[in-house]
Formats: sequence, C-alpha cells, structure tokens
Amino acid sequence: MKYSILIFVILGVLGFSSCANQYEALFRSTDHDLKYRKAIEYYEAGKYTKAQQLFDQIQMIYRGTAKDDTLQYYLALSNYHLNDYVLAEDNFNQFAQMFPRSPFTKTARFLRLDCLYESTYRYELDQNPSQKAIAAIEEFLYDFPGNEYTQVCRYMLEDLYNRLDKKGFESAKIYYVIEDYKASTYALKEALKQNPESRYREDILYYVVASNYKYASNSIPQMQRERFLNVIDEYYNFISEFPDSKYRKEVDVMFKKAQQVTTRNNKTEE
Repeated sequence: MKYSILIFVILGVLGFSSCANQYEALFRSTDHDLKYRKAIEYYEAGKYTKAQQLFDQIQMIYRGTAKDDTLQYYLALSNYHLNDYVLAEDNFNQFAQMFPRSPFTKTARFLRLDCLYESTYRYELDQNPSQKAIAAIEEFLYDFPGNEYTQVCRYMLEDLYNRLDKKGFESAKIYYVIEDYKASTYALKEALKQNPESRYREDILYYVVASNYKYASNSIPQMQRERFLNVIDEYYNFISEFPDSKYRKEVDVMFKKAQQVTTRNNKTEE
C-alpha cells in the first residue's frame, strides 16, 4: 500500500514537471500560431495565468491582423479572471477604442464597467472612482439602450449613488457631531444643493433644524431672537416636505421653544 502511494506521488510529480517543461518550451517557441491556439486552450481550461502570459507575449505579433481583436479580448478576459481589475479595465477600454465594431465590443465595455465598479471604495473613502464608474455606466446605457446588461448596470448605479449620498450626508453631519452648528447648517445645505434628490433628504433637513436650534440655544441673549426665527423658518421648511416624519415630535419641541423665545423677546421690546 505504501509503495502504491509512493508511486502515485512520483508519477504526479513527474507529470507536473512534464507539463511545466512543455509550457516553458512553448513560451520560448517561435511558433506564434501554436502559442495563440494554446493560449485559447489555457483560457478555456481556466488556466488564466498561462493564457495571459502567452497572449501578452504575442499581442504585437498579431497587431493589425484578423486575429488581433480576439487576442486582445482574451488578454483582457484573462486579466479580469485573475482579478487584476485595474489592468483589465485598461485592456477593455483600449479594446473598445481600437475595435468599436467588433462582436466583442459590447461585452468588453460592460466588463470594463464591472472592473471600474470593483475598484470603487466604501463610502467613507475617496469617491472619485465611484464618479468615474457612474459616468461610464450611464454612457454605456445611452449607447446600448435596453441591452442584456441593463439590470446589472442599474444595480451598480443605485449602489454607487447610495454611496455618494451617504458620503455627502455623513461628511456634512460630522459638523453637527463635533458641535460646530453654524458650519453644520452650511454643510448640510450644501449637501442638498449638490444632490437635491438625496435619499437622506429628510435626515439632512432635520439636522438643519436641529443645528439652527442648537446654535440659537447656545447664543448670547441678544442674538437668540434672530437665530430662533431661523429655527422657525427651517421648521416650516421641514414639515412642509415631511409632515409625518419620524423626527416630527423632536422638531415640534424645538419649534415651541423657538416660539417661546421669540414671543418673550417681542414683549420685552414692547
């Protein structure tokens, strides 16, 4: 039994060594057509590293030939399956520019979008890659309306826009958290100006009311009346859009306090 296992291991090692030697010989060969055929075979067998190396080695040999678009497409696919999304995105982008009428072009452009999407970051980090991906996805949907990738593209767009929304909201809200209420009001309104359709619109408008309320409450008595009047204005803005808001009870309390202060100050002035 032990000898059988040993023989099996030896044969496996010899087989692996033989395959490795064959690939090395192929890689050093000057038979470019054989390399092209074997690269396709390696790709179809899921051996993407070997396929990528061969495609990369011979790509200039076939530049401008009938096989050029197929080779470039499979080179990009190999990098894509190796999860090298930065390189694959560049491959697919160049492919689409070089071969706009290739039968592979639509799929190449979609896979470029997937590479861009996979290269984006969570909402706390830089969102420039998200902006780039959104622009590319919208351009793709415009160029290929109603294509078979539309649903996936819509999903990616929704996710990316949600990240931008959350980034804008959380970045503005941080001023409220650190109790810089004047800056909070400005940042929150700027976030809405940048994205009026934000899914966090209700939350943003609530924090605008709350920021004004906190700012007025912490002001010297001489400044309170004017600043509580701002609270009342923002309160009406809020409830006109969200009369049944989850924040309604809280903003009602702020509103009543603001009314009390402004009414009292009116009487004092009289």
